[in-house]
Amino acid sequence: MAYQALYRLYRPQQFQDMVGQEHITKTLQNALLQQKLSHAYLFSGPRGTGKTSAAKIIAKAVNCAKAPVAEPCNECEACVGITKGSISDVIEIDAASNNGVDEIRDIRDKVKYAPSAVQYKVYIIDEVHMLSIGAFNALLKTLEEPPAHVIFILATTEPHKIPLTIISRCQRFDFRRITSHSIVKRMQTVIESQNVQVDEEALHLVARAAEGGMRDALSILDQAVSYSEDSVTVDDVLAVTGSVSQTFLSDMTIAFQDNNVIEALKQIDELMDKGKDPIRFINDLIFYYRDMLLYQAAPNLEEVLDRAQVDQEFENLAKKIPGDWIYQVIDVLNKAQQEMKWTNHPRIHLELAIVKLCQEESASVQTGSADVQPLMNRIQQLEQEIKLLKERGVSANSTSSSEPEKPKRTFQSKTPKSKASTGRIKEMLKTASKKDLQLLRSKWGDIMEQIKSRMVNAHAWMINATPVASSEDAFLLAFQHELHSQMAVKDNIKECVESVVFETLGRQMTMMTILEDDWEEVKKSFIKEHKQSDQNEDDDEPSGSNETGTNANESTESGSEDPLVDEAVKLVGSEYVEIED
Repeated sequence: MAYQALYRLYRPQQFQDMVGQEHITKTLQNALLQQKLSHAYLFSGPRGTGKTSAAKIIAKAVNCAKAPVAEPCNECEACVGITKGSISDVIEIDAASNNGVDEIRDIRDKVKYAPSAVQYKVYIIDEVHMLSIGAFNALLKTLEEPPAHVIFILATTEPHKIPLTIISRCQRFDFRRITSHSIVKRMQTVIESQNVQVDEEALHLVARAAEGGMRDALSILDQAVSYSEDSVTVDDVLAVTGSVSQTFLSDMTIAFQDNNVIEALKQIDELMDKGKDPIRFINDLIFYYRDMLLYQAAPNLEEVLDRAQVDQEFENLAKKIPGDWIYQVIDVLNKAQQEMKWTNHPRIHLELAIVKLCQEESASVQTGSADVQPLMNRIQQLEQEIKLLKERGVSANSTSSSEPEKPKRTFQSKTPKSKASTGRIKEMLKTASKKDLQLLRSKWGDIMEQIKSRMVNAHAWMINATPVASSEDAFLLAFQHELHSQMAVKDNIKECVESVVFETLGRQMTMMTILEDDWEEVKKSFIKEHKQSDQNEDDDEPSGSNETGTNANESTESGSEDPLVDEAVKLVGSEYVEIED
């Protein structure tokens, strides 16, 4: 007898031989025992999962001499004849090559005749989604109300292509992809009966390469047995399938983590020299990372892993690699895989993806460390502000109660929208000094250069800002335009400026902003308030007055001591103070 392929030799002849479809076989067995079979079934699912085999088992079970039974006996004349294909009442049709209206009309015309050899006529239409629209329409009425002695079983890998009018007339069963664990278990039974030696790891490689199809797994195993000499090894399976070992995938992952571009490209070169398919490799790499992500989420559910075996190397990498990085790797590899399908040079896209992953890992580490410093600066700033608030007792309520609420204005207005910050500015001016202001102004050019190098847009909004007051823990900038002032206090810009000031002056300082026109008003108001305060403390203190246009220096030299002038000089320096009546 001629040699038979393993997938043909070990095709399921009973429901108990079917692997991974227990949810379907149990339902069908109960229907057979209770004689409640439907007139039409639709079996859908991936290739090699047992759709056509289940259809033939049903055909044998309903026509078995011992019916009703849950399993065909495979011994009676009907069972043996259906297995061999010699019973004319069980008709198997390939819709891919018989998809026209005429073929379906022929079925419709013959379906009314009673079976000649067995009790039921069974029509098995494989790849039924290939039928034309006209053929589907010709099948509709017959499928809905066939004679009592007829059963239709439709099988397809693409149920979404079947009209809903056909689906609604059938009982639908969805066949699942078979797990790697179930495939390995079935192959162990096969190799024991065939007296073939196969390494355990080689069986797992075959199961992963089969991608959930039992038929594909047996075909790959058959090919590996033919390729090998004494026993099937891992290298034999890798050579047959074009896959790579898990060790190779682990080494590539380590190269990513170490940012070792040279080692990663050497491995790609080795891969190409062995004639491996780059698209197949990138697919294996995607599933490897996918399994690592699932393992991180559920370490105890190893059966959900498609491609990876949980060895020591895999376990160590899963603990070490963060989940966010795995998402990033899968995204990059997936995009590269899509590009490789439409190019004549897939190796180039593969190498670009590998280099990108090594560089992105490095960039992500650098970015992570670089992002820490601004955050630390921000934390220090907030701590300093809280400390000041506790010491001075300044709150939003006190500010709002001391000054009437100003109406909101548009960007076209000449004054700020709100003067709610005036209270904070005056509080800062109490501790402001000429020394602090001169220090800030002396470093302001360097500060602006650093802002420009870090954030160009921040520099654009800050370019016309002028430091007008400064204390130990805060500084005030005056702006010519309201829009510039409002943009400067946005979180990202304000945080950038304060961070640069912190690095330049060595102390955390809070930035405040004001329009130049409003600064003049606030300055006069602040000086006037302090003058009144001084008078209240000492009624005998002379107020003093200067001639119009007299410089503060001249006032001091002439012996006139005006608290108003003294406070202005202390605040901004004598060279910036001009006294007018």
